[in-house]
Amino acid sequence: MKNLLVPGVVLSLLALPAGAALKPGVTAPEFTAQASFAGKSFHYSLKNALKKGPVVVYFFPSAFTSGCDIEAHTFAVNIDKFTAAGASVIGVSLDSIGRLNSFSKDPNYCAGKFPTASDPHGMIAKSFDLTVHAARPGMKDTRGIEINHGFAERTTFVINPSGTIAASIGGIAPADNVHETLAAVKALAAHRN
Repeated sequence: MKNLLVPGVVLSLLALPAGAALKPGVTAPEFTAQASFAGKSFHYSLKNALKKGPVVVYFFPSAFTSGCDIEAHTFAVNIDKFTAAGASVIGVSLDSIGRLNSFSKDPNYCAGKFPTASDPHGMIAKSFDLTVHAARPGMKDTRGIEINHGFAERTTFVINPSGTIAASIGGIAPADNVHETLAAVKALAAHRN
């Protein structure tokens, strides 16, 4: 019974709806973070990324958990569509950079298609007015490894090159989150042209 309870708790925690997330029209908080692209660490700057065009900043609870695995894979499969619309994508979680190095290169998840940033203390998530939940002892990921970090709620922001939030998406299934985000990016691209 205890083994069945842990996955259920993980799934319910990872499906948390967006609460008081920053709304469209608000200036997005600038952030820098240690990030991983295709398994290699680097320094990410939102300010620098916005110089190239709109940025999708998607917060996810934890690498190697069912919903987050689906969401990362769906972003990876659709990354060319985001790029064609002029946008870049960055995932952000409270995972350590070591976990993200594995997640970002895994062909079943990020597949080396977009970076993921480590927000180990939840400061980036909190700056976007997202709820950060404490770690829960005994929770394990899909590989059976204990998850020893907190969780930010699953919410995605589309940020204009000017730094303002164009769209905020949350409270929906992981794959739907990606499709809604792509629609918002395409609408933004059509508006700019």
